[in-house]
Amino acid sequence: MSAVPTPAPTRHSRVYSATGGVGRWVRGHRFTSAVAALILLLAMAAHPLFGHRAMLRWDMGTGYEPLLQQGHWWSPVTSVFFTSSLIDLVVVLILTVALLGVAEWLMGTGRTALVFFATATIGPLAGVGLQLLGMGSGEFWSRHVAEMVALDPLTATAGALLAASGFASVLWRRRIRILTLLVLLVFLLYSGQPADLYRLLAGIAGLLAGMLLRKEKRGAHWLRSSAHEVRVLSAAFVAITAIGPVIALLAGSHFGPLAPVALLLGNQVPDAVGTIGRCQAFAITTHCVRDLTLERIDSPGAVLLSVTPLILLLLAAYGLLRGRRFAVWLAGTVNGLLGILSAFYFGLLPVAGLPYVIKRPTADSWEASFGIIMSAVLPLAIAVALIVLRKRFPVLASRSSIRRYLIAVAVAAAGLAALYVIGGLLVRDTAFTSSVNLADLLGDVVERFIPVSFLRPESIAFLPTTMVGGLLYYGIGPVFWTVVIIAAIRPIRDSPARQQPGALTRARSLLVSGGGDSLTFMACWPNNSYWFDTEENFAIGYRLVGRIALTIGGPFGSTGPKDAAIARFARYCDDNDWIPVFYSIDSSFDGLFRSMGWHSMVVAEETVLRPATWQTTGKKWQDVRTYVNRAQRAGITATWTPYAALSVGTAAQLTEISELWVADKGLPEMGFTLGGLDELRDPAVALMLAVDQDGQVQAVTSWLPIWRHGNIVGWTLDFMRRRPDSINGVMEFLIAETAIRMREAGINYLSLSGAPLAHTAGLPEDAPAIDQILAYLSTSLEPVYGFRSLLNFKRKFQPEFHPLLMAYPDPAALPAIGLALARAYLPGLSIGQISRLARSAG
Repeated sequence: MSAVPTPAPTRHSRVYSATGGVGRWVRGHRFTSAVAALILLLAMAAHPLFGHRAMLRWDMGTGYEPLLQQGHWWSPVTSVFFTSSLIDLVVVLILTVALLGVAEWLMGTGRTALVFFATATIGPLAGVGLQLLGMGSGEFWSRHVAEMVALDPLTATAGALLAASGFASVLWRRRIRILTLLVLLVFLLYSGQPADLYRLLAGIAGLLAGMLLRKEKRGAHWLRSSAHEVRVLSAAFVAITAIGPVIALLAGSHFGPLAPVALLLGNQVPDAVGTIGRCQAFAITTHCVRDLTLERIDSPGAVLLSVTPLILLLLAAYGLLRGRRFAVWLAGTVNGLLGILSAFYFGLLPVAGLPYVIKRPTADSWEASFGIIMSAVLPLAIAVALIVLRKRFPVLASRSSIRRYLIAVAVAAAGLAALYVIGGLLVRDTAFTSSVNLADLLGDVVERFIPVSFLRPESIAFLPTTMVGGLLYYGIGPVFWTVVIIAAIRPIRDSPARQQPGALTRARSLLVSGGGDSLTFMACWPNNSYWFDTEENFAIGYRLVGRIALTIGGPFGSTGPKDAAIARFARYCDDNDWIPVFYSIDSSFDGLFRSMGWHSMVVAEETVLRPATWQTTGKKWQDVRTYVNRAQRAGITATWTPYAALSVGTAAQLTEISELWVADKGLPEMGFTLGGLDELRDPAVALMLAVDQDGQVQAVTSWLPIWRHGNIVGWTLDFMRRRPDSINGVMEFLIAETAIRMREAGINYLSLSGAPLAHTAGLPEDAPAIDQILAYLSTSLEPVYGFRSLLNFKRKFQPEFHPLLMAYPDPAALPAIGLALARAYLPGLSIGQISRLARSAG
């Protein structure tokens, strides 16, 4: 019966569907929707397009004066429903819907509303209390921000989000808390407005509220290692030094203790021509020196020169998060340079002939002096801390990649310096405000590589006046730092092979002596790596694809409990910034993974035969009996043999059969847990051949050994191929003959392996999205690889079905895991083959 075609969706139906989706979201997030709608309505009533009403700010905003001097007791709550400008309104609405929506989804409408209003009150009240204490002691910050009024809906949103983190999974709980608190802290340190303080205090209150509302269970959760926490915090602090100055610059306020760094990125440039004319020799004034210094950044090149080191720090922060030792030295070097240059700029370091910019602090200026000192000390402290903690970053770049990086940086520095000097000499009389000589250019060349913001305010010998001079003067610095950034990508992403010499031999010895599961022998195949347990006699075979460490089955090498070994392997992966994924592992470990806070899903079902009870009587076995009898009547015999015992002609026939199969598919053979011809040649692998009366091989199967204490206790089916013109049922014949042989040999475990992406259980309507995606992929790939057909074929033998799981710690990594599996199974898939696969799936 042909399928009834589904009518194409009309424009009306699409609009209706979208509207229905919005309606469902609103019904599921009633409080978030109400808050966002109220903020929008109040903003419209306040006419943000026509400017902010001062009275509204004083009536509805909160702060030291509104609360303590004006008596506006309601202001902590009203301040979270108003914004200061149209831009603030847009940003607030987006973040409210996203963040408050997540909070409501995690802990429900009632709790979200309770925490929202509670933290909206606690944050400003606690902040004003701190301001009151500061005012009483004459503290600088409290006195200078006393008149500032806060209108900030994100205060309560931050509190609600951190409270909701207590209801999230272990990994997402940590992520929400670290990222949210980090952002709140950055704004306080670099912007330093009262709203930033209230927001942070509201967040802390929300964090405590979340712990009270839902006490966190202290079970056998798999927690990331301490090395991972060091990596996260180190990357966070390095990112602060990179992003913080930009935040302070954009905020327009410089009240935070680290705000002086933002002054180094400012671009308030005086008129170039007037400056050059006024600043003549023997007529240097303080304003003249300042204007000449600012004139240095009157170009895009100078701005880029100030920004590129910050971009390099962000790249280093990424490397730190990934555990790269090279990123430690990169971030340490850049932070050290920034700290020294900051100290030099602010006058903290003495220079011969120049007075200090910072005098001895007085009682009124000690806080400002502290901020300036911290601007230099913080980068230096980060650099020192990174070097001390360098062993927590175990992923080493190869020596060749580091050598190439150093060569690239050295060549770029030397080449650009030579270009500046030689080019400057060629245009020495026309390109600058005064004629220059070799000594002038050599004395100035180092400054071309330093961000202008960090140069000492002093007299300038010359400035460019032509385009050529400007390209030389302003261009070589950004080019150099761009080379430094691009060249650093390779060693940050690089990690040398971790396979130890003799690892395969050691792994194989453990496999034979101790044993593993039915798929463990596949760990001996090429392109796999091995982890050896230092505490017990276990090993795990895995394939590293990007950052995903895909295991082949579970631990092997010992018959004892394997739970601790699994946890230690997970920590080993975490130390190396890999995501561990236990693939095709027995379902008996599901309880362990759930206790660790992991997630799991069925990816296949292993079909197991028991040769000791093998028989083909009864109606269910009718098809198998028919195929066996047909093969025997055709004079086909079964031969059990290793590959090494084959004649040259027989081996050539196996190659021919395999090539015919591949040619018929038009796609490459799958790998990873599916062996090919190369895997047949292993001396431990056995073959069962179907040979006709003329000596022609009609079909072949391969069987992988399962060991216990040095003895083979079972076999696992792997390779299956037959000639296109062979008789029907030849594969059934080979499996039946193998089962009979195993029964005679006293082997009581015969695994027909599992069919990837296929299992007997139906897919429920409320199945997770990833299960639905894999079901779709299985259906789409069926015409090409026949996973479901393979499973149905194995059902003929009335096997036991044992679910095989894929266990993973983080659902957010599922897209990367899916790609890693695709690359593991089909590493050499070409563009043309992808196109054919898509057409067959369609």
